[in-house]
Amino acid sequence: MSSSSGPPPPLPPYIVVFGPNANCTLELCPVVYSVYGYLPNLGANISFAVLFGIAFVVHTWMGIKGRNWFFMTCVDVGCFSAVIGYIGRIIMHSNPFNFIAFMIQLLGVGVAPVWYCAAIYVTLSDTIAYLSPGLSRLQPKAIYWIFIPCDLFSIIFQAVGTGMSARSRGVTQLGVNLALFGLAFQLFALTMFLVFFTDYLVRYVRAGNSRELNWRIKAFVGSLALATLLMVVRSAYRVYELREGFTGDAMRQEAPFIGIEGVPARVGGGNVVIEFVGVPKYLTKEA
Repeated sequence: MSSSSGPPPPLPPYIVVFGPNANCTLELCPVVYSVYGYLPNLGANISFAVLFGIAFVVHTWMGIKGRNWFFMTCVDVGCFSAVIGYIGRIIMHSNPFNFIAFMIQLLGVGVAPVWYCAAIYVTLSDTIAYLSPGLSRLQPKAIYWIFIPCDLFSIIFQAVGTGMSARSRGVTQLGVNLALFGLAFQLFALTMFLVFFTDYLVRYVRAGNSRELNWRIKAFVGSLALATLLMVVRSAYRVYELREGFTGDAMRQEAPFIGIEGVPARVGGGNVVIEFVGVPKYLTKEA
């Protein structure tokens, strides 16, 4: 944390604090000059790396056992991406000016939810096709043909904008605006998906069909709804975090990042309920 006694001392002109040519280290520069302004918490980031690693193993085992290859692949790639991202943050604990580690964690943690969402979209499509497609306002296959391209569209803007703004520590306003647009569009698409999901569940319950479901399917559908809600919360936080660019106050606070980025992605992505109740037979090759 930065000292409250006054501004940090000026740095020599040959010191580069951020970017591919950064030469700052903790021996040369106060941590307040780093992009985050703090040392990433070692314990928290190791914990998340381990938890996502465990989720990777569990979902791989579940996917092979149930032969649900698409769901397994999407969640596993998301978990692997998150592990790589948190390793980047672990490296930044030793050197918060490490630009490569910064980009690794930015891309690893940032891209992971896209894979989780793809798994949710296709899984909900298959679930609706199994339960009652006539109650859906969209054809089951239209669900992922609409929302997966929305995620891809948003991640392209995020990647291009992040790359442009990272070069100059967020002073490239066009880069910040592009990344912010990508995040805002992702939030909009996820919110629309959550509205559609909620609408279908309400229509299904009102039709009296829910009484025919066993507890495992109810828990599974409930976990998908929870995962979607948490992805919306996570996206809303990312919009809030980047609203002032890479030098904003929100970007330099780790507690909200851990509580609103890490926890929702862990629970919503490597979904805890799904890990316990398993994937229903109608989503497997054995159905």
